[in-house]
Amino acid sequence: MAAVWRWQLVLALVWGSAGMGLAHLTTAAPPAPAQACSEFSQRSCEECLKNVSCLWCYTNNTCIDYPVRSILPPSSLCSLSNARWGVCWINFEALIVAIAVVAGLILLSVAVCCCYCCYCRRRSRSSSDDEEERLARKREERRLQSLQRKHERKQKHDEICKKYGLLQDSDNPYSRFENE
Repeated sequence: MAAVWRWQLVLALVWGSAGMGLAHLTTAAPPAPAQACSEFSQRSCEECLKNVSCLWCYTNNTCIDYPVRSILPPSSLCSLSNARWGVCWINFEALIVAIAVVAGLILLSVAVCCCYCCYCRRRSRSSSDDEEERLARKREERRLQSLQRKHERKQKHDEICKKYGLLQDSDNPYSRFENE
């Protein structure tokens, strides 16, 4: 405790408040130590559980220190159905089950979300690939149809030119048209 007060004194000097707050720091009494959990025995559960390090046992109305070395209090201290920690209205068994259910739901939700997202990505990739292939096929079909129509138009144009004698000789494209 004395080391804490020394550090507070040093910090007060460093921050330049030696003249104002120093008297307050040196004359202040140290805080009262926390009450032991056993002092709350034979009182009420609410009074016991105000201290988070306490465990209330309904079998003999005792307030005991929570055994922090083990996760669950051993049955030699108090049975789980009669033990209360944190709140008086739920026993330790129900608290464990509730926490397990909530943790399970969270894990299940995360797993479902991950699977759903992976499925959607795979599906969107495959459907986009299929869509791209379909569009490429249609584009190629349109290009081939366009070339075919262009070829047909050229053939008709050549037939009309040949019919009216407008088709130029391929040997001499600059020859003069003569009337017969």
